[in-house]
This record gives sequence, structure tokens and C-alpha cells, in this order.
Amino acid sequence: MRRRLRSALPVHRHSLPQLIVDGALVALAYVLAFQLRFDQGIPERYRLLRDHTIWWIVPLCAVVFALFGLYQRLWTYVGQRDYESLVRSVVVSAVLVIGGIALIHPVTIATHDSSARVAVGMPTGVAAGWLLMMLVFLGAARFAVHLVFERRLRGFRVMKGARDVLIVGGGDGGRLVARELVRNPALRLRPVGFVDDDPRKQGMKDEHGLKVLGTTDERDLARILDEVEPDEVIIAIPSAPGTVRGRVVAACRERGIPIRTLPTVFELLQNGSGGGGMQVMRQLRELSIEDILGREPVRMELERVGAYLTGEVVLVTGAGGSIGSELCRQIARVNPRRIVLVDHAEDNLFQILRELEEDRHVRNAVPVLADCKEEERMREVFLEQRPTVVFHAAAYKHVAMMELNPVEAVRNNALATRLVARIAGEAGVKRFVLISTDKAVKPATVMGASKALAEWGVEAAAARHPGTRFATVRFGNVLGSSGSVVPIFRRQIAAGGPVTITDERMTRYFMTIPEAVQLVIRSGSLTDRSGEVFVLEMGEPVAIVDLARDMIRLSGLEPDRDIAIDVIGARAGEKLHEELFNPYERPQPTPAEKIVRAARAPLDPAWVESTFAEINLFVLEGDATGLAAKVAELSAVRTAPGPQVAS
Repeated sequence: MRRRLRSALPVHRHSLPQLIVDGALVALAYVLAFQLRFDQGIPERYRLLRDHTIWWIVPLCAVVFALFGLYQRLWTYVGQRDYESLVRSVVVSAVLVIGGIALIHPVTIATHDSSARVAVGMPTGVAAGWLLMMLVFLGAARFAVHLVFERRLRGFRVMKGARDVLIVGGGDGGRLVARELVRNPALRLRPVGFVDDDPRKQGMKDEHGLKVLGTTDERDLARILDEVEPDEVIIAIPSAPGTVRGRVVAACRERGIPIRTLPTVFELLQNGSGGGGMQVMRQLRELSIEDILGREPVRMELERVGAYLTGEVVLVTGAGGSIGSELCRQIARVNPRRIVLVDHAEDNLFQILRELEEDRHVRNAVPVLADCKEEERMREVFLEQRPTVVFHAAAYKHVAMMELNPVEAVRNNALATRLVARIAGEAGVKRFVLISTDKAVKPATVMGASKALAEWGVEAAAARHPGTRFATVRFGNVLGSSGSVVPIFRRQIAAGGPVTITDERMTRYFMTIPEAVQLVIRSGSLTDRSGEVFVLEMGEPVAIVDLARDMIRLSGLEPDRDIAIDVIGARAGEKLHEELFNPYERPQPTPAEKIVRAARAPLDPAWVESTFAEINLFVLEGDATGLAAKVAELSAVRTAPGPQVAS
């Protein structure tokens, strides 16, 4: 409460000296306005007017300035918006003062005949002069402080032994990095120029005299690196696509130049970082494989596309998992009435709750320890929390583990999904969104088949509960998730190798977790017909062997020399290439970027129910052999999964 009150105050304690200086400059401008207007001597009535009004004019102006936010930022960081606010506040102050003197008539001056008294207003010349001088004095004070702080008059001052830094990106991010390096010589980093692909910036210089030396084109970048010979390269484009980062990495690795990067847009949003220079500089980090996979970033206003969650009670199953926890982070940003975190793993649930409450100051998160397979417990949760939107992210993901435990895979991924969807429909939930996977397409493993069954179960629930809008969102691998190959490669590299891949021809789709979750939230608002399947555009598939080589190089090592790459052969049911659509599905565009609808004939709900009844019997009996045979039968479907009904 105390922190919120301090942030709401228009004057910060560190800006009190600024307030005092402004007050003195307002008074000086007021006195000079009279003096310059009456250069032959101020008439007695105007001298008294000045002396009788200056005592309340200065405090009034200070209050107006504070209300316009002039003291919420130190003068060392003033920018264009601050000068705009200054002009508005000065004009408003002058209007209030002139109007107050004219309407209230606070001063009456005795004439030579002491029996008569005359009201005195502010002369037009004095008013105009005071307004202009206030603008000049207040603006000049801010500009002078900012100028001195920027050290433009003295040029660069770096400490002995400073390293030369080439900055990739001549936009806001690049200028921010350059400005902070100039302001802080103790960093021992000296900016030597920019690299930027914008043709309009080529050859241009910034306020510190730093020049845009060229582009990230392979030949141009190689020339710049050879001519400048920087000690370090900083990528200062938070929204840079992976292709650009990849070119920079390749050129720098050839020359042994270390690279760091600013946080991505997603990381800046998650960390709550604004334009604070040193705050962002402290977040400079080494490049990761996520930075160079070549995907174009998704630009989406979460507050707009996720507005349908504002004021709702949102329940997330698997809330402690990689996808579920990111769902909770992003949903919290759109101001839901309550977020219900459901997970059966106590430690995972504790971690995401602690992060939301302590790091993100979320006060409406409710942790619920529950297993989605238990019908009675889930009914208790829905009855107690009364969610209006459900994101079902709870699932087992490890393919090899599910092959060894097929009964539990189907129980958790298929039967539990059908159960939660049915309870959501019976409870009158507005929207239900299932997180699916590309492995559900022409499934070749138990895990894939279990997720395909989950998709069918959600579609059947949509037919039986028309009051709830059901949707399925299907996408490929997400970087950094518990089921991703990236953490495995990291551990193998850290252990000194070898890095193991199953086949050199193998490819996979990849997407970052924040990007995937943002698109999932967007998909939840697209449903025209309940039961639809949405597929996220994953870009171009990535060769796993190339991924392994890139990760080894990012670790400062050389593949096949420092770290071996072993081909161990594909596991049972493992595909060389993943697909996003079944043969009986037709991709259709949606209004949302990177989201496609998988159109197909509707399934017969009765057939789905009978199939689940048979599957449920195998699970209850623990009949892994019978279950495997049934799953294999369903996996062999290539035309359509069972009978359809008319659209």
C-alpha cells in the first residue's frame, strides 16, 4: 500500500530540488516581465500588483507543474514528451494566473484620492513576456542539466583499457546502449559505431558522433568487423529475427568476437523493464539457441487480443508446467478477476505461485492441488472456483517415457482431458481451450495417439455442450519445455559430450514458449464454431543436427572437434519429420497472424463416446496389450477418424 501511494505522488523526493529551481525561475520570469515591460520605471499600481501576487503565483505554478508530471523524471533523462508536458503546464499556469487576477481582483490600489480604489489586472505585455520567459528558463534549465550529464561538451571519457564495442541496431535500443556506455566510463566499454539494415540510416551519426557503418549483409558485416576489429559485439534489436542474429553470430564466431544481446521483447515485458538504461544494460546476456533459430517474431498486443479474459475467472490446468506457467504469467497481465492454478505436482505449483505473488505482485492467484484424472476432486474445484475460462495444459510430454507407460499416458492425456472438458461443459464454462501437439497428427506413438484422442474428446464435448465454446490449439516443440530436446543437448554439452541425435535427416518445428502461449491466448478468442482446431504456424522446420551444432558453437566449442555428435538411431515410432495437419484436414486462414484453422468434417459424438468407453475399459483393467492394439488401430486412420456428421 505504501509503495502504491508513493508511485501515485506527482512529486518524488529526489525531484524536490528541481521543484525549488522551477519555483525560483518562475519568480524570476515574473519579476523580469514587469521590469522589461516598464523599462522607464514600473508604475506604483503594477509594482504593488507584482508584490501582492507573486507569493501565491509561484506555489500555484508548482502545483500545476507537478500535476502535469514534470517531477516524475529526473532532468538528466528528459525527452521530447517531457518538453511537451512543460509547454502544456506553462500555458495552463499562465491562463490560471491571468484569469485569477482578472476575475478575482485580488489587488486594489489606492489612487491619489485616497477615497477611491481601483482594481488592477495584469498588462498584456507582462503576461506575454512572463509566459515566454517561463518557457525559455524552464526549458533551458532542463536542457543544460541533460547536456552536462550527457557529457557532449567533453566528448567520450572512457577508463584506461576500455574495450571497443560494435552495436548492431541503430534504433532506440542501439542508442540506449550507446548512451549508457558514454554515461558510465566505469563499464570500460567504448562504442565505435552501429550496424543497421535501414537504408535511411546508412552513414548517419547519432548525438555522440557514432556512425552507422553498414548493414548485416554477410559481405558488408564481414568488412565492418575486419576494419573496426571490435573487442565485442552487442545486438541491440529486441525484435530482431533469428536470421539477422544468425548472420551476426556466424560472422563473429569466425573471428572469435564475443557477442551479447539485449533481452527480447518478450523478456522485457516479462521482467517489467521499461526504458531505464542501466536496468536494460544489466540484462545484457550471452546469445542462446532461441535467439538464432530463424523465426520471425510475433508482434501482438496481448492487452487487446486477451481482453476477453479481463474480469473472468480463468482456470489453468498443469499450471506449474512449462506451458501452463507461461499461460499464468501472460493471463495475469490482462487483469482477470481470479487465476486458478491447478497442478498435481506440489513443487511446481509452489514455484509458479511464488513467482506470481513475489516477482509479479499478482494478488488474485489461487493454488489448487488436484489431479485432473480424479473426477470427484475436479468437480469440487469447478464448484468452488466457478471458472468461466479454462486452459487445459496438463499432459505428459516425454515420448519415450509414454511408450514405456502406455496405460498412464492414455489415462492422463486422453481420459483426463475428456473428463475436464465434460465437467467444464456441465459447469457452464464460457470457453475451454485444449493445448495439443503436432504429434497428434498421424500419430506414431502412444503419446501422439493419446493427444489425438484428447482432440476428439474435446470435439465431442463441444457437440454435447453448445453453451461452452471449445477449441483445440495444436503446435510443435517449444524451446525450453520439459519435453524439448534443447535442455537435453545443454546437459550433454555441459558434461563434455557426446551430443546424441537419432537421425541426421530428422527435423522438428520449434517455437519459444512465450510466443506459443501468446498465440494460444489469441486462439481462444477466434472460435466461430465450437470444437474447432487451430494450428500455429511454426515457420520452417529445423534440422536437429544443425540445432546441435549451433548449440555447441554457442557454448564456445567446435562440433566434432571439442564435442562429438553421435547418431544413435531412431526410437520406435519416432518420425523423421513432424506434420501439423492430418490428410483429412484443410488449412484455412484466420484473422490472426500465424494462426490457421484445421477444417474437417465434424465427428459423430456417439462414435467418440463408444471409442472412449472401449479405451477406458482397457485402462481400468491395465491391459497394455489391448490398449496398444486399439491405439494402433486408431493411429492407422488416414482418411477420417470414424463416422462424420453433416456440417
